[in-house]
Amino acid sequence: MKRWLKWALVALALALLAGAVLRALSGRKTQQESVARLASGQAQTVVELGSADLVLVKRRDLALGLPISGALKAANSAIVKARVAGELQDLTLREGDTVKAGQIIARVDPGEYQSRLRQAQQLAESARAQVDIARRAFDNNTSLVNQGFISRTALDTSMASLAAAEASFRAAQAGAEVAAKALDDTVLRAPLGGLVSQRLVQPGERVAPEARIVEIVDLSRLELEASLSATESMDLRLGQGAVLQIEGSAKPVTARVVRINPSAVAGSRAVVAYLAVESAPGLRQGLFAQGTLGTGQLKALAVPLSAVRTDKPQAYVQLLSGPQVRHQTVALGARGEVEGQTMVALTGVPENAQLVAGSVGALRDGTAFRLIAASAPAAPGK
Repeated sequence: MKRWLKWALVALALALLAGAVLRALSGRKTQQESVARLASGQAQTVVELGSADLVLVKRRDLALGLPISGALKAANSAIVKARVAGELQDLTLREGDTVKAGQIIARVDPGEYQSRLRQAQQLAESARAQVDIARRAFDNNTSLVNQGFISRTALDTSMASLAAAEASFRAAQAGAEVAAKALDDTVLRAPLGGLVSQRLVQPGERVAPEARIVEIVDLSRLELEASLSATESMDLRLGQGAVLQIEGSAKPVTARVVRINPSAVAGSRAVVAYLAVESAPGLRQGLFAQGTLGTGQLKALAVPLSAVRTDKPQAYVQLLSGPQVRHQTVALGARGEVEGQTMVALTGVPENAQLVAGSVGALRDGTAFRLIAASAPAAPGK
């Protein structure tokens, strides 16, 4: 009897274990079915798109251009430097002050240079007196030679003395001219009219030759120096126009290529183009500008650059195909401007095809969609 009971307990335990296993498998299957139903529900999620969420692939006239940027520079500017050493006086100009061409900016203490000029003038006077003495001696010796009282050798000696005296006089005159030039250099004048952009020293400081005193800029003519690669420079021509956005300014300004550097920059091989910027209130030297330099026109199928996605190895667009959104690989071409919007030419999609706008974001390939408004986009350029 006890043996039978033992086997009964074993059978009961096995039955309970089998029931637990069956319940676990059933629960897991139910969970998998729920996940599958949820995934199926997500897969069938329908995205609602309005007319503002779509763009059309259309043939457009693209204004081709090159991106340019750089800082504005005054076409005419100058740094006034000291020409002689000494104590700086009468410097009253500050940043922003207006100056005229030839206006006296400052002076270097002229006392030492006035004394040097007087010394040089006195040496010149002394040399002149020596010339007079040597000339009288030469004239007397000439008369005596003609009368036969002295030899020809004495006359040659007096002639050499006269020549030496005249040379000393000319040297003294040159020294006086140098001293006069140094005295004139103590007065610093503006080489051009404009505005003071920097004052680099203070009155009373002792300056050395070539010391920078003030910088003057003429804002009536501003230029942009744009560096272009060797490939981009092939399309560069004099007279080409550009539209620039100036740092801090809401209104764009126009510019025009007026000069092209004939030599490429060593190392980078970049070519520098100089653009004359249209005068506008508030423009200053040093402001950063960027924009597009127009190089030509192209008619091609194009869409806004924002509608092209690059989060895959190849660029693609989100094409409305039947009831779903499909990822269509495209080949990109030239970029251009249409009504201030950056467009890109492309191949791989037909004309008048509807694409999802870049503002919508990325959608999974195969996503179902439904148009909630007009089936066509509101504006071709959007």
